Order: sequence, then structure tokens, then C-alpha cells
Amino acid sequence: MEAGGLPLELWRMILAYLPLPDLGRCSLVCRAWRELILSLDRTRWRQLYLGCAECRHPNWPNQPDVEPESWREAFKQHYLASKTWTKNAAILETSVCFSLFRRRRTRRTLSVGPGHEFHSLGSALAMSSLFDRILLFPGLHEEQGEIILKVPVEIVGHGKLGEVALLASIDQQCSTTRLCNLVFMPAWFSPFMFKTTSGHVQFDNCNFENGHIQVHGPGTCQVKFCSFKNTHVFLHNVPLCVLENCEFVGSENNSVTVEGHPSSENNWAYTHLLGLIRSSPGVLPTEDSDSLMSLDLESRDQAWSPRTCGIVIEGSQSPTSLATGSPTAGSQEAEVGSNGERVARTPDSSDGGLSPSGEDEDEDQLTYRLSYQVQGPRPVLGGSFLGPPLPGASIQLPSCLVLNSLQQELQKDREAMALASSVQGCLIRKCLFRDGKGGIFVCSYGRAKMEGNIFRNLTYAVRCIHNSKIIMLRNHIHHCRASGIFLRLEGGGLIAGNNICHNAEAGVDIRKKSNPLILCNQIHHGLRSGIVVLGNGKGIIRNNQIFSNKEAGIYILYHGNPVVSRNHIFKGHAAGIAVNENGRGLITENVIRENQWGGVDIRRGGVPILRSNLICFGYSDGVVVGDEGKGLLEGNTIYANKGCGVWMMASSLPHVTSNHVSYNGLYGVAVFSQKDGSGEFPGGHGGQENFSEDGDAILWETELEKDDDPLRRPITVALVESNSVNHNGASGLYIQSSEALHIVNNVIHANRVRGITVAQSSQLTRVANNSISCNRQSGVKIEAQCKVELRGNGIYDNRGHGIITKGDSTVMENDIIGNRGSGLQVLPMSDTKVIKNRIHSFRASGIAVQGHAKALVQDNTIFQGRTNKTIFQQSSNNQECIIQNNRFLVFKKSDTWRLTNPPARPHLENSLRGPSAAHGGQKVTAMATRITAHVEGGYHSKRSIFCTIL
Repeated sequence: MEAGGLPLELWRMILAYLPLPDLGRCSLVCRAWRELILSLDRTRWRQLYLGCAECRHPNWPNQPDVEPESWREAFKQHYLASKTWTKNAAILETSVCFSLFRRRRTRRTLSVGPGHEFHSLGSALAMSSLFDRILLFPGLHEEQGEIILKVPVEIVGHGKLGEVALLASIDQQCSTTRLCNLVFMPAWFSPFMFKTTSGHVQFDNCNFENGHIQVHGPGTCQVKFCSFKNTHVFLHNVPLCVLENCEFVGSENNSVTVEGHPSSENNWAYTHLLGLIRSSPGVLPTEDSDSLMSLDLESRDQAWSPRTCGIVIEGSQSPTSLATGSPTAGSQEAEVGSNGERVARTPDSSDGGLSPSGEDEDEDQLTYRLSYQVQGPRPVLGGSFLGPPLPGASIQLPSCLVLNSLQQELQKDREAMALASSVQGCLIRKCLFRDGKGGIFVCSYGRAKMEGNIFRNLTYAVRCIHNSKIIMLRNHIHHCRASGIFLRLEGGGLIAGNNICHNAEAGVDIRKKSNPLILCNQIHHGLRSGIVVLGNGKGIIRNNQIFSNKEAGIYILYHGNPVVSRNHIFKGHAAGIAVNENGRGLITENVIRENQWGGVDIRRGGVPILRSNLICFGYSDGVVVGDEGKGLLEGNTIYANKGCGVWMMASSLPHVTSNHVSYNGLYGVAVFSQKDGSGEFPGGHGGQENFSEDGDAILWETELEKDDDPLRRPITVALVESNSVNHNGASGLYIQSSEALHIVNNVIHANRVRGITVAQSSQLTRVANNSISCNRQSGVKIEAQCKVELRGNGIYDNRGHGIITKGDSTVMENDIIGNRGSGLQVLPMSDTKVIKNRIHSFRASGIAVQGHAKALVQDNTIFQGRTNKTIFQQSSNNQECIIQNNRFLVFKKSDTWRLTNPPARPHLENSLRGPSAAHGGQKVTAMATRITAHVEGGYHSKRSIFCTIL
């Protein structure tokens, strides 16, 4: 008979009346018939599945309104699972023992209930044989004594779920049993409704209320489509247990406890359960559908190359001698600002400087071009972050900072893939945990795997302690009253692809040497931090989206020591990453953007390694290194933050190297030494952070590790080296510190105020081998009573003076060329040594000494500027200005001036080196205080522009 003899619609109508066995036989006729049977998925197969009293909706309890991909496949999986408990029947019936004493091989059905063969379950069990079926009819069945199962049986409730209630305490001592379609309640004499120590038990479509279930290894269990109300499932040393499509409601403690290492002794069901798990569809992704938010900026491919500038030397053929009188009045191209600083009144240009070739020159004036280079390290992230941020545009992230899908990460990380694919201990999937105290508690070397579950309205979702391991894939954890996932005492495992949100405490809490792999999760809208690592906690936090949390996206403290890499941390209401109280950590290749406070906030003994991150578009400072904060900032791009690029305290001895700091609203790098105020919170902010487990204070100091990191470069003074600091809204570097500071090998370019401002420096600030160019005002300004040494710098093409000094300064072996004001202006009350420099100014004197300034000018080469400007200018009655052994070069037509022997400064050796490849270990200690926002009126605050700490 051919399926094509009738229209397909008629065949489907006919086949819709066939029972399950006949459908199976028809599918074996031929390929055409098989395809016809498979086409009945939405009709007959759906009808068969929903008509089975033992079946709930395949997507119950999490998505009961969503149809499965295939009703036939769902029915098949349920059918196979319902037969697992009988897989050892053939073994038992062919064994020597049972072959001698078995009664008969046919399985009977024993009825229990009023008017039926047996009046109680106990009497039916006394008469049962191997694999008999005991049918409980509707009503309340109460057993007055403990029931002991000595032979494998199946106990099934007749009718709809809820019509058959069983009040009993059952102790299984046989190899296997199945219980289905029952409502379990504990007997009056024991809270345990069911327990087994070695056999296999299968629960299908049951309700459990107000009691306990206990399974000891090597016993196993399989639980599907069951509801647990105020019921505790205790699994001790189980080699394998499956809880699938179950609902846990209203637990007074935790709903499921997994304790002890999985037993090495396996019962007969272990292999069958393992095969069933591997054959059923899991939740491991084949294609990651979670689209990740990208930065809203446009890609601008502007190459960063060494800048070659042309300096035009203006003058007549007649020589100009050294003058000692008052300065000659210049033309209107510049004016004198406050504190004697010369400010150019010239139109803006794209780089903050002005090319002289664009101005009108007299025809009789001679010009000469003096070439030099502005050198510097290349930006870490390429050309996308060189141009100014454009409103409403989007930026293409470099490949190193684009988030991978979970599948891509698992394919790259074999260890993570092995973890995600492993099955050991307890497998809990597609379950709902709600409205109780705790979800799952894994302890004492326990093993548990959780896939596709929902945890909501609990005190906590998952706790993992005492060397236990958890695997969490694609779970949804939200609205917990404490932390979502809590690991302590060397807990570990894999937490991947989860959605963790709206929790009252941290989304993930890692402490006391726990070391999980946290991969490709979304952790967001928490009422506190996204992830907290403390108390010697470790972990690898990679490729996550962490956003819109009320406190720090990642909070590291009390010797916490994680590796944080390739995450997107954005739109937080506090800092993106906060490292406090001796926290450590390797923080690398993250995108930290649009956070309300500092992108990274390091205080109170925090010592992280911050390497190769993009920190951008923050509403405060990019990086804050506050009171007693330390650490290495290397190879980061700090871009377009509204506050400073880096705000730090010199007393903390931070090491800032090879960073690209650009287009920030205030200073590029600001260095202070004053302690943050202790009582300056805005109203309603402040208060101590609570990191205890149940609200009680915990003293961590006795458990802290004191390991030193051999990979960290020891420094004894705050160090800012090999950075590119450009196009920031105020000075490139602003120093107001009473601590020593070294500023070495930096490129400080086109900032909107000065290149470097030294407002306070009671100890020596050393500025060496920097390129300081094209800034809107002077290249360097040194205020009164500041101790500064400038050596080997190239100070070029700034719109104001090259250097202004009021303090105690040494200016040695610098090239000060092409600045619009004086090359060097020495103001009254200063004490300045000017030795072996090459100095030239466009429109003013090479050196101007005003008032009764004390100065030693020796062995310098000073080029003439304009014809109507003197080379050297000083007051006639200043006896404290010593001038000796200088060369004053007046321009002549036949002259050729070049910066040779040595070549143009700075001589940046090894300044183009990228971030170090060394990845150190890290760790944290003491009770942290909560950071709060503090908005200052201007950018001359002695504290972080937007942040302060209690």
C-alpha cells in the first residue's frame, strides 16, 4: 500500500485515530510512511503527549506557554525516561538466585483503595512480586509505620495529579523503584517521605509537600516533572542524579543539598542515566544568540605617526645684539595672561597648535625651516581612538576587545569545554526555584551541574563551599535577597552563559580561596556590585557583560585576586571596577565605559595590574588611584571621560606607563597628595559596606595571604612614563603633590590648557625626556616654591611660552623650540638654573627674566626670534641673574640652523614598548567603605574631580 494513493490530508485524518503502538508499526513500513507519521507532530503526537496523565507540558515549569520543537521527540524522551527504572529487569530475572525462587515472570497490577483488592499500600507490597505495578486509587492513603521496599515495584496514582495523596515514610532497600502521579506528605512519625542508600528511584509527575527526600550513594535518582513545596532534597555522595523540569517553592532552608564527593561505587542505573543524559537535548549553545552591546562611536582611521613640525625663523639681515632693557612691545598676535603667562589669540586648529605658515608675513622678511620630530608611543588600540568623539556616532572595537559567544569561548578553552560537557554528581536542568530561602547548596566536595534553570525571589540561588565544584550554564538568577551565586572555602567550577540580575547583593560573590571560571554571563541591574571578590578569593572573569549595577561592576577587596579579562563593564552607577582594602588582580583587555564614577577606582592598599583596557566615556575620571592605592597602569586607552583621564595620589606610588590618555574633559593625568576628606559625602550617601554572609561582621585578617608578586616592578617613587597624553580639556599633567614624582618619556600633545602644570611640589618632580608640543597655553608651568627638574625634553610649538617658572627649578639639556611666547620665562621670586638648552621662540624673546628673579643661565644655545624681539630679556637692575658661556645666534640669510649633535630631543629610548607580557598573580584585606560621588565645581580640586571616599 502506498501513501501516495490518497491525499495527504486524508491520510493524516486516518492516522490521527491510531494508538501509539500502531503509529510505530506504520512508521516501519517504508520511508514515505515514516515521513507521513513524522508530519503528525503538531496533531497526533501532541495529542498523545498531552493525553498522558504522567506527562506535564514539556516546557513546564519555566515556559509552559512555549511549544517544544517536536512533540514526538518530547514524547519519546518521556517514554524512554519512564522505562529507565526497569533496565535491570532482564539481569534480575536471569540471575541464579531469582531463577530458583521467582514466582512468575508476568507483572501484575495490584489495586489499592476502598472497594479494591488491597486496603493499604503496605498490604499490597507484602503480596507484590518483581516489577509489579501498584495502582493507588483516589483518596488519602496514610501508612502508620515505615514502609520498606524490598522488591522492585512501580507505585502509580490513578486519575489526575492531586487526587491521590500518600502519607508515608518509605525506605527503599531494593535495586529499583518508580513512583508516579502521587502527592507525597510525611507521616506523623518522620519528616522523611523517601530515602534510599543504594538503589535507584524514579519520580515522575509527583508533588512533595513539607518533608524530606534523602538519597545516599551509590544510590541514584531520576526526578521529572515534580513539584516540591517546602521540601528538602538531600543528596549525599550520589554518583549521578537527575532533576529535570521540577518546581521548588517555599523552602525554609535550601531546596537541594548536594554533599560529598560522588561515590566511586556505581549501581546498575548509573550507565543508563548517563546514556539518557547524553542522548537528550541539552542547553549548550550551538550559536550564541545573545547580542552584545557595542560602543556608540564611529570608527575614525587616523594614523598616529611621529609628527614632523616646521619652525619658521623670522628676522632681518641686520644683527640684533643682546639687550638688557625692558621688552620691546610686540604685535597683537599674543597677549599677556594672568601670572605673566602668554596666551595666543589665534584661531583654533585641529591639533591645538598653529602652523606659522598660515599667517601673513612681510615680503622683506626671510624665513628658514628648522625640522624636528615629536615622537611617542603608538596608541594601544589603533586609530579609532585618535580623533575626537563624535556625538551619535559609533566606534568599531578592535578585535581584541570584541566579546565572543559562549560557543566560541568553549571552543578556544578546552578545559572550559571539558567542564561544560562533564556530568558528575547531580544534574539539575530546566527547573524553577522560587519564593524560598535557598536554591541549591553544594558542599564538602560535592559536584553539581545546573542547566537552564530559573532562580527567583530567593535569599540566594546557589552556594558552593568546601572544595565543591559547580557547573552553571544558561540559568536565569534574579531578585535574590542576597547574592545570586556564592562561592567560598575553595569552591570552584564553571559559571557560563547565565543571566544574573536584580539581586540585592552581588550577582556573584567569591571568597576564601574559591577559584571559579566566570564566562560569557550577563550580570546587571544589581542593587549592589555585579561581582565581588574578597577574602583571598580568586577566579577567572572573562567575556562577561556587567552593566547597570548600583555599585562597582567588579569589586575586589580583602586580598581578592582574580584575573579579569575581555569583559564589557558599562553604565554602572558607581565605578566600573573598584579595587580596595589590599585587593589585587590582573585586569586586562576590558571595555569599561559610561560608568558614573571612575572607570577603575583603586584605593586603600589596592594593588592591581591594569593592562590594555579601554576606559572611555565615563561621567567621572577614567582611573582613580586614591588614598594608599597602588598598582601598575600599563597599555590602557583612557578616552573621552568627563573628568580626568587618570587621577592619582603620588604618595601611593602608582606606576603609570604606556597608556594613551586622550580627549578627557579635564586633566589627562592629575597627581595630588592631600588625603580625601572624611566627611564630604553628599546628603544620603555613605555608610560601610557589609560583606558578611548573614549580616554579621567577619574578621578576615587571620586568613589573608601575604604572597609577594615577583613580576611587579618595584618602585620607590610615583612614576608616569611612556604615555601619550593628548587633546585633554585642561593640562596634560597637573601636579599638586608633596611627594616625589618622575615624569619620563611621555608624549604630551595638544591639550587645551598647558602640557604640564606643577602647582605644588615640595619634593623633587623630575620631568625627563618628554615631548611636550602644540598645547593651547604654555608647555610647562611651575608655580612658586615648587622643586622641579626638566632634563632632556623637547618642548615644541606650544601657543604660549615654552616654560614658565616661579619656583626652584633646574632646566637642563632641553630643546625649547617654536613656542609662541618666550622659550623660557622666569618670573620674580624664582630660583632657576638654565643649563645646556637650545631655545628658540617665534615671536618673543628666547629667555625672559622678569623682576628680581634669581637665575643662572649657562652654556645655552639661544636662537633669535623676530627682528623686533630680543634674544635675551631681563631687568637692568637684576644683580642675581648670572649669564655665562651662552651662544646667541642672530639669523642671517646665509645661516643654516639644524638641531644636531645631539639630534632633536627628546631621545626616547624603549618608549615604544607595549604592555609587558608578564601576567602576575594578585590578592586583598580590611573592611571597605562605600564610595560615593562628589561633584566639584572646577578642575582645581585637591581631590578626585568626581569621587571621594569615607
